[in-house]
Amino acid sequence: MEFITLFGTPKKKEPTVFEKIKAAVKQTKENFTEQIQDLVEGQKEIDAGMLEQLEAIMIGADVGVVTTNDVLKAIKDRMSRKTLQDPKQLRDAIKEELRKILTVNYTPPNEIPEGNPFVVLMVGVNGVGKTTTIGKLARRFQADDKTVLLCAADTFRAAAIEQLEIWANRANVPMVKQKANADPSAVLFDALQSAKTKKIDYVIVDTAGRLHTKHNLMAELEKMIRIAKREVPGAPHEVLLVIDATTGQNGLTQAREFTKSAGVTGVVLTKLDGTAKGGVVTAIAKELKLPIRFVGVGEKLDDLIEFSADDFVESLFAA
Repeated sequence: MEFITLFGTPKKKEPTVFEKIKAAVKQTKENFTEQIQDLVEGQKEIDAGMLEQLEAIMIGADVGVVTTNDVLKAIKDRMSRKTLQDPKQLRDAIKEELRKILTVNYTPPNEIPEGNPFVVLMVGVNGVGKTTTIGKLARRFQADDKTVLLCAADTFRAAAIEQLEIWANRANVPMVKQKANADPSAVLFDALQSAKTKKIDYVIVDTAGRLHTKHNLMAELEKMIRIAKREVPGAPHEVLLVIDATTGQNGLTQAREFTKSAGVTGVVLTKLDGTAKGGVVTAIAKELKLPIRFVGVGEKLDDLIEFSADDFVESLFAA
């Protein structure tokens, strides 16, 4: 029941970043840490059978075989050194290993000469939430009092330009576009010229949702990177690969291919709130040594939050 006072309706308190991530990993927590809790409950020692079950739980949460093996090796090493014997300490040991894996440092680009925009290239296959992420990212930059321009360089898919325009309007930012099937590199060139003329702080570039098997589209992406470098020193300053968390290990396969062609600098994981397999975050960080830059935790414009290894691990293991 909502009470209205002389001062009007009380303002609903916005959830903190930690509360948002805690809510987003709820399904993963049920599929992962709560199962670990059940596994150690009432046990007197860590034995081979317990480690075997732990392996199945981690792989089931899409932590990945490589990461799971590394975590188990670290646990066995501690057991052999007698620093880990009580099953009650197992959760904390796993927590510590996951935190180590997820702490992949982000290296900011070199300082950009004045009058040039910071160029962010968004890559990823169709259907991962790339366009939505661009709108949310624009909102984040605006919150820091920065000006933003969107570049509609996905000219292959008929609805892509219209979809991006909807998000540009929602975020209230300008957009540079051309007609469908135009040369994406030509659209990018126009956007960079416009940004330099208008002294725009950030240019966010939407690219075609290319499947990593389509070599011609990968070549197009490489051409766009050359154009960006030519027009703006050091561009693209960030290449963000957007991955749908619900795709699990398939997302890791995509990531490997894009890293080869696009020089990916970081990952945005969308739909974290819609999956029980959020462990893929750990697999990406471990196997690709790429920082997770942002995670999508809902539908609203403000539901893109900067990833924190500490917050992610704490929220997974929180009571």
